[in-house]
Amino acid sequence: MNFLLETLQTIGLTVYYLLESLVFLVVPRRKKSVSGEIVLITGAGSGIGRLLAVKFASLGATVVLWDINQEGLKETSRLVKENGAERVHCYICDCSKRQDIYRVADQVKKEVGDVSILVNNAGIVTGKRFLDSPDSLVEKTMEVNTMAHFWTYKAFLPAMMASNHGHLVSIASSAGLTGVSSLSDYCSSKFAAIGFAESVNLEMRALRRSGIKTTIVCPFFINTGMFDGCVTKWPHLLPTLDPEYVAAKIVTAVRRDQEILLLPRSLYFIFALKNILPVKITVLLMDYLGCLHTMDTFKGRAKK
Repeated sequence: MNFLLETLQTIGLTVYYLLESLVFLVVPRRKKSVSGEIVLITGAGSGIGRLLAVKFASLGATVVLWDINQEGLKETSRLVKENGAERVHCYICDCSKRQDIYRVADQVKKEVGDVSILVNNAGIVTGKRFLDSPDSLVEKTMEVNTMAHFWTYKAFLPAMMASNHGHLVSIASSAGLTGVSSLSDYCSSKFAAIGFAESVNLEMRALRRSGIKTTIVCPFFINTGMFDGCVTKWPHLLPTLDPEYVAAKIVTAVRRDQEILLLPRSLYFIFALKNILPVKITVLLMDYLGCLHTMDTFKGRAKK
């Protein structure tokens, strides 16, 4: 009898949630305020991290900026203040080192307060074929792109759980949803970051911490310099994304408690196909989309 009741309940809720999703396609969800929230952004010294800092600060949030690049942090702080924000705090932190994350996190909690929106944005890319990737860079990729998420969650999630209030934002990648040639370590790290964020989200639901939200962001290439040299085979279908556009979409997704954000929107259709088609057709489509050779001309961000 329990099986029948639960099955009927699940079917009923499934229909309800589908109808709800269709309604929100036409009538967007109401945006929540982030004024007064403490937003910590890793990798805030450049790129998307910098743009997110400016946008969250302009909405009245206190922003805490982490990066290993001191000059980048100074520039981000200057831009944030130029936009009229006062509450900005900068910290040098090497997100590849667990103890550094814990040390700086304790400093933030003492000097600023409990973080209520955590944006794990810091990331690196090797951009080499698997057998050409130095062991040290493979390890660094996993430490920054994946393991750092574990340690920042351990540092800041307890306070969110205590107040049943918070938001965990993972800037992952479309490469965390499919393999890409010459991105084996990067794809692995992003697959792991997505799986980790989804697992913790389910834990929060199981613990009835409904006030803690999760947003996972999976964009295609963004024109920030990180993937310089890479070309998209069909730019009308999979364009290289404008950083301002991506940052605006991320902030909107956070404010609407959107669980997953894929950019561009064509990715929703592409990954739906990937999950139901035979492997040979999937590989054919990946080749058609350029995923076998898109990294052949990779240069990456120039080192200063």
